[in-house]
Amino acid sequence: MQFIKLKYLIIATTFSSAIFGQNFYVSTKGNDKNNGSIESPVASLTAAQKLVQNYKAKNKKGITVHIAPGQYNLTSTFVLNEQDSGQAGNEITWQADKTGTVTITGGKNIQPSAFSKVKDATIIKRLNENAAGQVLQVHLPSIGITDFGSHKQFGHTIAVTPAPLQLFFNGDPMTLARYPNNGYIKIGKVIDKGSVPRSLDKSNRGGKFEYTDARHAKWQGQEDIWLSGTFNYGYADDYINVKTIDTVQKTVQLAMPHLYGIGSGRDFQQYAAINILEELDAPGEWYLDRKSGILYFWPPTNIANASIMVSMLEDPIIAMEGVSHINLSGITFEVTRGIGMYMERGNHNTIAGCTVRNIGNTGIVMGQGALRLKDDMSVDDYKGVAVSRMIGDFQNHIYANTGWDRLAGNNHRIQSCDVYNTGSGGIFLSGGSKVNLINGNNVVENCKIHDYNLRNKFLWAGINVNGCGNIVSHNEVYNAEFQGIFVYGNEHIFEYNNVHDVTTNSDDTSPWYIGRDPSSRGNIVRYNYFHHSGNANRMNMGIYCDDASTDVTVYGNVFYDLKVNHGTLFSNGGWDLKMKNNIIIEPLSNSFVISAQFYSWAKHQAAEFFGKNGILRKRLTESIKFDQPPYSTRYPSLLPYLDVIVEGKEWQGMRSRGNEFSGNVIIGGPEQLVKLMGGEFATAYENNNFKTNEDPGFVDMKKGNFMLKSNSIVFEKIPGFQPIPFDKMGLYKDKYRK
Repeated sequence: MQFIKLKYLIIATTFSSAIFGQNFYVSTKGNDKNNGSIESPVASLTAAQKLVQNYKAKNKKGITVHIAPGQYNLTSTFVLNEQDSGQAGNEITWQADKTGTVTITGGKNIQPSAFSKVKDATIIKRLNENAAGQVLQVHLPSIGITDFGSHKQFGHTIAVTPAPLQLFFNGDPMTLARYPNNGYIKIGKVIDKGSVPRSLDKSNRGGKFEYTDARHAKWQGQEDIWLSGTFNYGYADDYINVKTIDTVQKTVQLAMPHLYGIGSGRDFQQYAAINILEELDAPGEWYLDRKSGILYFWPPTNIANASIMVSMLEDPIIAMEGVSHINLSGITFEVTRGIGMYMERGNHNTIAGCTVRNIGNTGIVMGQGALRLKDDMSVDDYKGVAVSRMIGDFQNHIYANTGWDRLAGNNHRIQSCDVYNTGSGGIFLSGGSKVNLINGNNVVENCKIHDYNLRNKFLWAGINVNGCGNIVSHNEVYNAEFQGIFVYGNEHIFEYNNVHDVTTNSDDTSPWYIGRDPSSRGNIVRYNYFHHSGNANRMNMGIYCDDASTDVTVYGNVFYDLKVNHGTLFSNGGWDLKMKNNIIIEPLSNSFVISAQFYSWAKHQAAEFFGKNGILRKRLTESIKFDQPPYSTRYPSLLPYLDVIVEGKEWQGMRSRGNEFSGNVIIGGPEQLVKLMGGEFATAYENNNFKTNEDPGFVDMKKGNFMLKSNSIVFEKIPGFQPIPFDKMGLYKDKYRK
């Protein structure tokens, strides 16, 4: 016992607040009637929470709650609010006994012994011959699982809802039976593109097309088949229910429309078929018969001693609402249909060394989401209502309400966490006031975020940022078909991040993106490593300053092996964009591309952007007041943006101006560094760049060490070029990352 006490004493000193404070203990072997001492721990987080509250009522000292190794399954959200707060210097810490040994879940375990071999001849006949002897079954209602959730349409601009029941084996998500096991099926001849909600067609008619793979005939009569893919544009994914399959006409009739209607003939107009028993043909695949309640599963390894779980909880596993001075340390949060961790209001909370994985929606959400009021795809519901503990229609709502205060609080820190295997994005960071230009000072640092779009393939990024004055630093973001970092708001800093292997299968996207709000100024992208991303066959960019972006500084970054065909930095109608002191290695296209797109493809839409009810005018005059302090004093160069050039037709904002490409090093790639699109209306200042096809003096170019030697020719060719701290980019070692 003395050894045990000493071990806990060491742990208690992790946060200074606990040194002279109170300690409480939680254990799977405890009892909630106990006093919470090390000798007599409680069994649940809620019991520990009551002990903390009672102690706080009489004492001002810090408190540490020690959670012993084990799995703690929750049936409802664990909520920390104002009454659970600590104080500066006397924080309240909830920490794992040992990092990585405590798991808090929103799921339910299934014992391996509950599974049995499939004996139903009808089912065996439907299975692939190789699978028939491998697939096991379990009757979920017999073990108390009756809530299966529901399959719903999700995708581009569609509100994010909780995932249905999902299966996990030894900590990994299993694959709902699909065809093909890898890759996609091309859409054949379109018979009827269906209604087009984006064009305000409210007939709600699903599309119809000829299938190109004879495998479809095997699925005739199968219920609840879903198609996951890009049905018209390469940036708009969807998950659509199949109504019927006609084996005579060789057609698929969809039960609901896609936002843009159905198209074919392009490589990216494709889909995979999901939720089909007949396609349960590989280890790791599963299928749930929702009528009988039987789950069929081909285990990837021996099942005897495996950990098997299904997700149950649709709300966040933990919600921190109005709480301040709280530390969460070393805990794994996993297996839920909704959000992993949610934070709203409060200040000075830290989430450190935690793992958030196997999440139906987003891993960590800081700030409110939005409730969609109209369930109608033909209308962008920009007038939704802010709500807690959900994402919902977040993207549509913030698109129209860029000044939205999501009540994220301030001075929060997410540090050294791993976030992966999530359904819709990794971390949503918010905080500060965009309207008043007050910094939130919320930080995401030293986090590893990957495999973050297992359901929503597009639109949701590894890190989504909005508000004002937040920091994204030293993170690694990778392995996604869509964006790495998605930005709204002002004066955020993105530094020392390692972003790679993203945007691998999507259009109109990039590792770092901001767009359609000229008031979102002052963002800095510095000392980051962007590499091995993009797809040469798709419309990709490196840094993407989309429609009307202004005042982004891209400084001291390294870009390598970006398979992007629209520029290392690409801008549509941008102002005051600065790309300086960067190293660009083997670019596929021009390094700096500025398009005056309002004089090209969007000229006929100028009034929609700049006119009386134009979206950019609204963002400058309604979301914020750009001609009044603090905007007029902070950003005076923005003041002429809405000045009329030609009455009713052209405005100053239609011209691209104030853009600069200077002091950059470019190795290989096109000889033309800067490309201007839109004639005289696209402008950029180009100066003092160094283009070479040779190693300019890297420490080890062949091994990917792009630190410049002190005698590099770069310092001669570009006087004043500042060394780039390549060795500091990405994750760093700390107490959580050894």
